Amino acid sequence: MNGHCICGAVTYQLTDAPLFVQCCHCSWCQRETGSAFAVNALIETDRVVIDGPLREREVPTASGKGQVLVQCAQCGCTILSHYAGAGRKMAFLRTGTLDDPGALPPAIHIYVGTRRPWVILPDGVPASDAYYRAADHWSPAALARRQALR
Repeated sequence: MNGHCICGAVTYQLTDAPLFVQCCHCSWCQRETGSAFAVNALIETDRVVIDGPLREREVPTASGKGQVLVQCAQCGCTILSHYAGAGRKMAFLRTGTLDDPGALPPAIHIYVGTRRPWVILPDGVPASDAYYRAADHWSPAALARRQALR
């Protein structure tokens, strides 16, 4: 899969399928994106090949541990982020930057207690008021790949 920033200066390719895709409805993601949620594909950082000028910005998170936003240095579009809990080896790729954003629908909706009331969650997709245990939702292959990062 391929993607790019708004201005096209940064392009990227995923060299493997993501481990998991989640849609976060927390108030922090809402403020950060200026939208009702953030959809992130979790993937090993070394499986995202990026070309173009990047900048990094550290921003606070509700946990107090922060996250690093990796953005196009020209237009400021966030391509991915690294959360302190997952470290630099795991990327939370913004699926809206994919050439085909619809190709990776969320497998779970999280922090739905703070979702906007007009966001209707789809039937058949798990939803959680908080984060979740990966072992309860990820495939065995994805869990093995995550374990290999530790």
